[in-house]
Amino acid sequence: MPRASRTPGPAHFSARTKARKHALDILFQADLLGQDPLEVLREERLDATHDKPLRPFTAELVEGVVTHRGKVDGAIERALDAGWSLDRMPRVDRGLARLATWEIVGGVSPTQVAIAEALVLAGELSTDESPAFLNGLLSAIAKQQPMPLEEVEKVHEEQLATDPATDPAPTEGDETD
Repeated sequence: MPRASRTPGPAHFSARTKARKHALDILFQADLLGQDPLEVLREERLDATHDKPLRPFTAELVEGVVTHRGKVDGAIERALDAGWSLDRMPRVDRGLARLATWEIVGGVSPTQVAIAEALVLAGELSTDESPAFLNGLLSAIAKQQPMPLEEVEKVHEEQLATDPATDPAPTEGDETD
């Protein structure tokens, strides 16, 4: 069943969006199992095949989040409302917040793209409230107003148009792409 009501964007992912999702999968697995994300990334590199490659952007994101964890987590903690902490956030939201925050503070992606892509993935993978929560959090980190839904959709559509390797959204069996 499609989640159109939860997803602030179309059900197609660009190669960079799929790389973000794979980075999220790595961070989620490491968080859930208490592992080092770089070790999970190393295992992913060993398991990569021609049909299921590890995208360079996936590795760049995971390495950036891990290398700059203090800066990333500090920015998130400062933007959270009183009484909230990273530990209270759902794992998916925490991973998305870390990825998008790294993209913003590390200058990896334009702010609007980092936020829009995080919201699209949150709409696909997390709770109904997650896109709005992450929009407010990431906008506070970027020191801007939250993105209107129409702008999220527009930015995501622009990413699809500029990335020639656009694929349909992952199915339930497509865990890492």
